[in-house]
This record gives sequence, C-alpha cells and structure tokens, in this order.
Amino acid sequence: MKKCLFILLLTGLSSVLFGQEIRINTYGGYVFKDRVDSYYSSSSYYDGQIQDGGRFGGGIEYLIPDRGGLELQYLRQNTNAPTVYLDNILSGGQVQQTNFDLRLNWLMLNGTRYFRVSEQLEPFAGAALGMGIFSLTNPSNNNERSTTKLAYSARGGINVWLLENLAFRAQASLFSAVQSMGGGFYFGTGGSGVGLNSYSSMFQFGFDGGLVFRVGQ
Repeated sequence: MKKCLFILLLTGLSSVLFGQEIRINTYGGYVFKDRVDSYYSSSSYYDGQIQDGGRFGGGIEYLIPDRGGLELQYLRQNTNAPTVYLDNILSGGQVQQTNFDLRLNWLMLNGTRYFRVSEQLEPFAGAALGMGIFSLTNPSNNNERSTTKLAYSARGGINVWLLENLAFRAQASLFSAVQSMGGGFYFGTGGSGVGLNSYSSMFQFGFDGGLVFRVGQ
C-alpha cells in the first residue's frame, strides 16, 4: 500500500512539472445499513447487519486530456455488526449473538469520466476496482480477525467549482466486496478457529461530500 502511494505521488509530481492537472479529493459522508447472511443449514449459519455511520478519506487524481481522471482513493468506516450465528463445532450447538466491532478500509483505483457543462458545473460518473481490508473484533473476548477481499464500486455526482482551484464535491456511491463476511472472519466464542465456511457479499450505498483542490495544471 505504501509503495503504491509512493509511486502515484511520484507520478503526480512529474505531471505537475510537465503541466498536467492533478487534484486532491477529500471525502466525508454517510453509509446506510447493509444486511449480510449465509446460506442456512442445521449446523452453521450467520445473520447480521453492518450498521450505518460516517465514512471519511481522500484521494489523489490525475486528469487525462479528454476530461477523464484516474484516482487512487482510500476510505475508512468504523461501525458495528450485530450478528446471530451458529457453528456446531465452535459453539457446541448454541446460537450466539454478538455486536461485533467492524472496521472497513477501502483502497480503490477509480476511473472517472467528467462532463463539464460550464466553468462552475462538472458532473461525473465512474467505476473502480481495488480491495477491501476488514477487521472484526468480538468485544466479549477481544478475539480479532482481519481479511482482504476484491472490491469494486460505482459512483456519480458533481463538482461545483467555487474558485479556479477549489471545488465542492457531492456524490452517491455503491461499494461491494465479494465474499466479505464469510470464512475470513471468526464468529466463535474463544480460541482460534477457522470460522464459518459460507459467504455473503456486502453492498454499501452512501452519500459523500468534500472539497477538490487543483494543485497542478
């Protein structure tokens, strides 16, 4: 991750020196609740909900001549995931209920197409690929597990340019990580186990606002 950031910063510096446009984007927003569950069986299942809450982050974006952009973006959300689960091997056949502490980190490479309609208004739409890095803690025993999954997202919104080098950004976005809440996390009550073997994709819809700084052109 640090290596990727370093490479992109070097690319950005070179672009500034050669007159290309670089933007620094900041993000702060709200993410809605999302249910995650597994396929039910008599011996193993889980059913939970990732709670809503705030999300924040930033990105560095390189603008290409035809008004497109390529951005390296980082976002983070701290939330909870109340979950009912059962694994006969781990819990001895007892249904468990825990409000897990959950930390979601998104590292994404965004491709964005801009449709500038005036000097002040710049609508956009885009998609991204990257990775979701998730950490889950059981507060009853402090057991913690982390997992990294392939992630993708889509977004649309508008930049409103207030000054030549400063804009306000508003957007809606949808993030997903495939098989994010399954075997990579441990839902047991103690020790170190393999966790549940069934999977569920997550879909997080949210709204973000922030500032855009044009630092090279």
